Amino acid sequence: MAKVELKQPIVEEISNSIKDAQAVVLVNYSGLTVEQDTILRKELREAGVQYKVYKNTMMKRAFAGTDCEELSQHLEGTNALAISTTDATAPARILAKYAKQFPALELIAGVVEGAYNDQAGIQALSQVPSREELLGKLLGSIQSPITNFARVLNQIAEANGGAAETEAAAE
Repeated sequence: MAKVELKQPIVEEISNSIKDAQAVVLVNYSGLTVEQDTILRKELREAGVQYKVYKNTMMKRAFAGTDCEELSQHLEGTNALAISTTDATAPARILAKYAKQFPALELIAGVVEGAYNDQAGIQALSQVPSREELLGKLLGSIQSPITNFARVLNQIAEANGGAAETEAAAE
């Protein structure tokens, strides 16, 4: 079997993974210990993020003609891909968290919802809260005026009730 035939399934695997991805983040994992890598992979897996190490040449072939093509310029050294099809911020958020804990892990670049982001862009994206956190904040901000309105009505009712009790006691 020729080398090209052996490599084609890997290129297709990468292509299929990035095709429907919300976010693709490229990281340099050189210097991570096995224990650190295991911790990182576990959290990524729990968040539904696919994290895998591929050869740079395979990634270059898979990236050709896609939104991820600009990532090819960064393919030097030991790289891994974090791919999420459901949450656009999860890979960057989790990887940035571990990059602070493990300085050997370095965010390089990424493509989020079809737009290329350099290292600074991925760092900024990592600061965006998850969808669940944003929905919670939205719900809280919607609920706050209603709660305040109910509290004011309750205070008015107590004030009027207190006035009625005072009048009843005076009679």
